[in-house]
Amino acid sequence: QVQLVESGGNLVQPGGSLRLSCVASRTIFSLTHMSWYRQAAGQQRELVARIMIIGGREIYADSVKGRFTISIDNAKNTVFLQMNSLRPEDTAVYYCNVQERVTAYDYWGQGTQVTVSS
Repeated sequence: QVQLVESGGNLVQPGGSLRLSCVASRTIFSLTHMSWYRQAAGQQRELVARIMIIGGREIYADSVKGRFTISIDNAKNTVFLQMNSLRPEDTAVYYCNVQERVTAYDYWGQGTQVTVSS
């Protein structure tokens, strides 16, 4: 199993920035990818950003391209989501997600609330 602990969610004004962190309980090299999803009230959960462990390919939702950046710290088994130029429509609970390489199982964090409001 993989435990994930997220942090960094907060209330921020439009145009502001936040950095989310997610620490995995195992080495990231046991994973296929590390991803961030979000779920706004009354809406389906959607993929925000993904980084592949082998090769480092990054994938972004169209709505966040150019504003959000996903990155990993190998030594700390941590994935980050740097969010700039935040908009009210970015308000959601953000979830960390990883896929285990050997089993293809998905694991989820508990979620962290991001609220963009003046």
